[in-house]
Order: sequence, then C-alpha cells, then structure tokens
Amino acid sequence: MTREYLKKATLTPSSGASDVHDLVQGILNNIEAGGDASALEYAAKFDKYEGSIILSEAEIEAAAALVPEKIKADIRFSHANVKRFAEAQKATLTNIEVEVVPGMIAGQKVMPVDAAGCYVPGGRYSHIASAIMTVTTAKVAGCKHIVACSPPRPGVGVAPAIIYAAHICGADKIMAMGGVQGVAAMTFGLFGLPPANILVGPGNQFVAEAKRILFGRVGIDMIAGPTDSLILADKDADPMVVAVDLVGQAEHGYNSPVWLVTDSRSIAEEVMRIVPTLINDLPDVNRENATAAWRDYAEVILCADREEMAATSDEYAPEHLTVQAADLDWWLDRLSCYGSLFLGEETTVAFGDKASGTNHVLPTSRAATYTGGLSVHKYMKIVTWQRSTRDGAKKIAEATARIARLEGMEGHARTADIRLAKFFPGQNFDLTAEE
Repeated sequence: MTREYLKKATLTPSSGASDVHDLVQGILNNIEAGGDASALEYAAKFDKYEGSIILSEAEIEAAAALVPEKIKADIRFSHANVKRFAEAQKATLTNIEVEVVPGMIAGQKVMPVDAAGCYVPGGRYSHIASAIMTVTTAKVAGCKHIVACSPPRPGVGVAPAIIYAAHICGADKIMAMGGVQGVAAMTFGLFGLPPANILVGPGNQFVAEAKRILFGRVGIDMIAGPTDSLILADKDADPMVVAVDLVGQAEHGYNSPVWLVTDSRSIAEEVMRIVPTLINDLPDVNRENATAAWRDYAEVILCADREEMAATSDEYAPEHLTVQAADLDWWLDRLSCYGSLFLGEETTVAFGDKASGTNHVLPTSRAATYTGGLSVHKYMKIVTWQRSTRDGAKKIAEATARIARLEGMEGHARTADIRLAKFFPGQNFDLTAEE
C-alpha cells in the first residue's frame, strides 16, 4: 500500500498494560470459596459501599423518583428503539426441519439461555445506555432471569438513571456491586441469584479479565479492550464534523484509539488543526482522556484512493466505523471488518451508543475480524435434533459404521450395526472400511 501516516500512534491499547490475571484470579477464587461474605468484603474494599446489594422495589422506586422526567422519556425512547431492533433480529432465527434423506428428518431449535448477567459500568461515567443495550436484548431473547449489576458510588449507590433504565428494560434483579466481585456474584449465583449462563456488558480491565477467566464455565459476549473508532472521509467530508466525531470517541479513555483514513490531504490537515481546539473545550476529565488518546493513540492516514481506504479500514477492523464519503452503497458493499457501521454524516457513533437501536456492546482490538457485537442472538442457543424412519436410517447407519471403523471407533460402529441387524433382519451389509 502507498498509505502515508500524517500522524502515527506512539502507543497501542496494550502498551504498558499491567498483568491483572493473577490479581483477578485470586479474587475469583476467594469469592467462590467464601461466597456472599467474601464478595461483601471486596465490595467494602473496592466499592467502598455497605448498602443494599440486591435493590428492593422500594429502593428502585426511590431511585426512579430522582430521575428527571425528560431523561425518563429519553430512556424509554432509546429502550423502544433497541427493543424494536432486537425483535427484528430475533425474527431472523427460526426453528427449522429438513428431510436430509428420505425418512431422516433433522431440525434446528432456537431457545434462550435461562439466566443472563448484565454488567453496567458506573465508574468514570454512568453508562445508562449500557443498561438499555444489555437488559433489553436479554429480555427480547426470552431469558427467564436477568440481573443488572452496576458499581455503586461511596455513600450514594448505583446511579438512579441506571437503576431506572435497568428496571424498565426488564431486569429481574438489580445488584449494587462493581468490578470482579460483581462479575463473580452473578457467575456463582451469590445473594440468592441464579448462576448466570452468560455474562454481557462492557467494563474495565479487571471486569474484562474476570470474564476471560470465567469463559467456559459461563458464556460471555466478548472480551473487550479499550474502545476504538475509525472514520473514512473523502474530499467532500466536513472537517469540523469529522473532528468532532473523533474527539467524541477519544473522550472514552486515555487509551482509546481514534483513526482518520482519507484520500484528501487537505481534509486530513484541517482535521488535525481543529481537533486540539475541540479537546481543550471539553470538561476536565473528558479533556484529560481525549488529550492523551489523541496524543498517544490517534492516527491520521492518507491513502491513494477509496479502495486503499477500505483495505486499510478492514485491516484495522475498528469497533466503530464511520463513512463520511460519497457513494455510501459502495462502502456498505465493500467494507467487511467492523463492529458497527455508520454511513453518512447524518449518523454518528453516539447515535448507536445511546438511542438509535443498534447495540453499542461491540468487538474491540480487531476482534471485528471474527465476530460482531452484542445482539439478541448472543443469548440464544441453536440446538439440533433428528428423527428417522427405519428405512431413513438405513443408509445413514451403513455410512456411519464404515466411517467409524476407518477412524478406529469400533464402539461407534457397533451402535450402527445393531440397528441394521434389528431393523433389517436377514440382510447382509458391507460394514467394513476396506475395499
């Protein structure tokens, strides 16, 4: 490729990342052995919170009363959009059956997992939308028990808007506990909760590591790293809109990469000029995050043409991918590696993050090369079944016996042999693997 880096990242999201595995493993071991009491000890230590762990109906109602009515309306609007999209997704999975050979019918059955644990970040930012995204999709999937877990703030508890969102979206229980201890409580079924079958939702490096360690004994949506975003912009893109969108994603955290890929040097240079000014105008915490993210992790890449731009984007496989360029249908057809795609300046990542209906729990760190984001499908199990007539089983049994013997699995072969002998007495079959 002939791409030119007008700005090159000096760090990657994994740069300087501390090894938290041993710490997290130790916490999980202690909580599994010590149960509720151990989880409460970690909650007091890390959350600095000693209030109710499982919120009562009265506590939920009291929290809801603290949420302004216009915010409640916004939460209900977002919930309705996410629910509508999730319902459409669910409709794409159906039970099927097919007669693979005469008399042998195979089928697919789609069913939800029983218990979902939804982690909702509440530290640096109160992720109201994460409650909407995770709980709503679990509810639409048909999970029988949904727990929303969010870290409480010292002396305050879980943010009232998170409580309200989790409640109206269908959480059966809301738990005030953060970090590894919250993930462990949902997984091990502490505090009277059913053990989770799947854990979903974003979180910090400790939450991500806990999910990584627990994966296998419980399902997870994905292992997420720092959020990342890429914008594809051609010569007709509005540099101010591009710059604002880059800054809007850089505020996530000091190690959240943002990338601009363009075939226009003038657009690239103008965006690079504007971004620092926009960052300086942010509130303190947001400004600190965006400053570090732009300085250390951002890249601006100049390409020869749109094909090279698309190839670069697919190589980066961003979590969020925005196209601010002509011929949007071409980009939709061409691009193949992203978590969620935003076509045209009329859309933006923040729309998907908060209210447009698509899910904002998405693959980071190039995971978009092999998976998509959270959807109603993540909570669903696709299981298979079969039923056969005796005639339908005949050829299946013959092939099974020969293949099994070629593999050296005589016990498998004999399960076919006995059926052929029972169903077709007096008939001779060649059930050996040799010619």
